[in-house]
Parts: sequence; C-alpha cells; structure tokens
Amino acid sequence: MRATRRGVLAAASLLPAQSRAQEAWPSRPLRLIVPFAPGGPIDQTARIIAPPLAEALGQPVLVENRTGANGVVAAETALRAPADGYTIFYSVIHHSVLPSLGTPLPYDLLKDFEPVTLVATYPIILVVNPTRPIASVAELIARAKAEPGKLTFGHSGYGGGTHLAGELFAMAAGVQLRQVPYRGSAPAMQDLLGGHVDMMFADAPSALPQIAGGRVRPLGVFSPERFAAQPDLPTIAEAGLPGTFAYSWGGLMLRAGTPAGIATRLNTAVVALLRDPGVVQKLLQIGAAPAPGTPADFAAMLRAEIAKWGEVVRAANIKVE
Repeated sequence: MRATRRGVLAAASLLPAQSRAQEAWPSRPLRLIVPFAPGGPIDQTARIIAPPLAEALGQPVLVENRTGANGVVAAETALRAPADGYTIFYSVIHHSVLPSLGTPLPYDLLKDFEPVTLVATYPIILVVNPTRPIASVAELIARAKAEPGKLTFGHSGYGGGTHLAGELFAMAAGVQLRQVPYRGSAPAMQDLLGGHVDMMFADAPSALPQIAGGRVRPLGVFSPERFAAQPDLPTIAEAGLPGTFAYSWGGLMLRAGTPAGIATRLNTAVVALLRDPGVVQKLLQIGAAPAPGTPADFAAMLRAEIAKWGEVVRAANIKVE
C-alpha cells in the first residue's frame, strides 16, 4: 500500500514540474532562421520584428541567415532543431512553390512544420520603362496581343514571386511575354532602367525607390487590395484582370510537435507587435505590409498558395534551372 502511495505521489509531483517547464518558456535565447542573405526585404523584416519580440518574450531573438537552394537550406536547418519552440522558421513564398517544381525535398512543409502567423506580404508591382509608350495595363495587354512574344519582363529568378507573377499575368491576360531571368531583383531592375527589358513584376522594396525617383512607371499592384504605400495605384484586378493577384510573403513556423502552449504564446506576441504603430511604420517603409493572423489563417493560406502556384508552374511548364 505504501509503495503504491509513493508511486501516486511521485507521478503527481511530475505534473506541476511539467507545467512549470512549459510556463518557463522561453528560458534562453531563440533562433529566427531566415532563408535569404542579409539586406533583402525578408531579412529586414526579421530584424525589425526581432527586438520587440525579444522584449515581449524576455529573451534575445537571434536572426540567423541560412541561405541556399531557394529556401531549402533554411527549412532543413529548422527541421533538424528540437521541437521545443527555440527555433523559429521564417518561411517564404518559395516554400509554397518548391513542391511543384519536381525536385525532391527533404521535408514536407505542411507535415513537418506548424504555422504560427503570417508576418507580412510584399506587394508585387508591375512597372515599365518610362520610355515605352505604355501607360496602363490595358495598353500593355493590347500591345502584347499585337506583338506576341516580343515584350520582355525581367525577374529575380525561376520560381520566385516576381517570376510567377509575370506568368500569372500572361495567363490571365491571354498574352505571350518573354521572361528574362536574373540572379536577384537588383540586376533585373538595373536592366529595366537601362531599357534592356520592357517591364518587371517587381517586389515593392525594389520598386518603390525607382517609382519615387520617376525612373520607372507603375501600372498596377498585384495585391488583392491597394497598397498603403501607393494608395493611388490600382490593383491588377481593378486595372482589368479580375481575380488576378500575387504577392511575396513571409510567415513564422515551428517544428511540428512543439507544445501547443508555446505556439499560442508566440502567436500572441507576434500579432501584438505587428499591430504596433511603430513596427507597422518600419515595415511599410521597406515595402512590407503587416499581415498578422491566427495559425489557422496561415495554414489555410499555405494550402491555397501551394495549390495556386502548382497550377501556374504546370501551365507555364516552369522547370528548375
């Protein structure tokens, strides 16, 4: 009887200890794994949210850039970490496109990770060289139909948001455009400014300085709603292609199996800081639109993005190059 009682007491004593361990999270610094090099919009966003997140959680949040293979290296790094809530994975649009490109992946985005919240969207803006006699989406479509395959658009690389936005636009408009790949948005923008390509479906951080300087002509934004940083610029849907939208995005994920209490607390902290006026202003200045939400919202968006870009990849016969 005595032994049984001791066993019951021992088992009972574990419950408060387990509860205290979970409540103590975080008790040491956290890693925020970013899939791109320092200086780009994803990295800038991570470094904007890391300090207020650290303040909210009471522990440092260290941004760690793990580049390579269009985001695969970062995903692998996060996957190898324990499911204890101390490694946060900044997933991006590339992670929703990669499953459709035919290359085997060492992870399953929907099974190996769990969403915390979407952090921000990065509007894609259709811009043309101002020397081209194209002042609207309608004029662009008309010229593309009159000269099939002649108009060119630069993009930051195969399978990225600026490439897929161009393919989606061509499909929706029923036109043929000739895509020209570059190793990043910066060289693509330089060739647009130099007149070597006719247009670019540019991410907002790349496009906004050029628009402000009058060096490119904006025709429309691919967001479902108008972009706060360019409120007078119509959406592509408003400009004549209803239902057509595309944007780059970034959101936070944890390893599958992380205790639910940790994911919930992290979501609460991130959503609160993304609604802080100071953080919002910093994000808008780099061309990022804050997009806080629930884990369920982010999960639904991920499934929709994977399906949407899978259709575009197949229709445009996009291959990894």
